[in-house]
Amino acid sequence: MIEKILPSWVVSAEAFDDPPGVTLFPEEEAVIARAVDKRRREFTTARHCARQALRRIGLAPVPIVPGARGAPGWPDGVVGAITHCAGYRAAAVSREALSVGIDAEPHDALPDGVLGTVALAEEQDAMERLGPGIHWDRLLFSAKESVYKAWFPLTGRWLGFEEAHLDLSPSGTFTARFLVPGPVVDGRELTGFTGRWLVAEGLVVTAIALPGIAADPSPGAG
Repeated sequence: MIEKILPSWVVSAEAFDDPPGVTLFPEEEAVIARAVDKRRREFTTARHCARQALRRIGLAPVPIVPGARGAPGWPDGVVGAITHCAGYRAAAVSREALSVGIDAEPHDALPDGVLGTVALAEEQDAMERLGPGIHWDRLLFSAKESVYKAWFPLTGRWLGFEEAHLDLSPSGTFTARFLVPGPVVDGRELTGFTGRWLVAEGLVVTAIALPGIAADPSPGAG
C-alpha cells in the first residue's frame, strides 16, 4: 500500500498483522526487554519489515536500534523510516534519498482535544474548506509526523507541530513550509518538503522522500 506514494528509488515493506517466529537481534531485544506485549509486537514486526526492505536493496539483516529521539539507526549509506499503528507496520529505505519520512494512522477522527495541539489556526481553517469523506485532522497529524521523520536526520533537532505549516490537497499531495530555519543541504537551506498521502484499508498513510543527486525527483513523493 505505502509503495503507491513512494518514488521508485525508495523501497518499502509492510505488514497488516504480526507474523509468528520473528526473531530480534540481542541489541534490539535489549531495547524492549521490559516492554508490554503491544509495544513488543509493534517493534518486532516493524524490524521484520525493515529487514525485508533492506534485503530488497541488497543488504544483509542488521540490528535496527533506536537512536536519538527514537530515530532508527540504519546501515551506513542508507536512509529510512519506520511506522506502526493498529493493524499496520511498515518500513521504507533508500540509498538514493537524502531523507525519508513515513507515517500511518487509523483513518478516524483525532481524539477530542488533540487537534488544537497539532494544528495551527490557519490549518484548521483550511481543513474546514476541504471536502467530506476524509478525516483531514488525522491526515494532517500523519503528515506532520512524516515531516518530522524526514526533518530529524537532516538536522538532529526537534520540530514541533507548530513549527511547520501544512497545506493538504485533495489530489493526494501535501506541502510543508517550515516556520523555523530549515536544514541546509548542499549549501542551500530547505524551506519545506512536499509529500503524498493515501487513504485505504481503513488507514491513512503519508510519505516524504527527499531525492539525492542520483535520484530522479519526478516520480512519487519528494
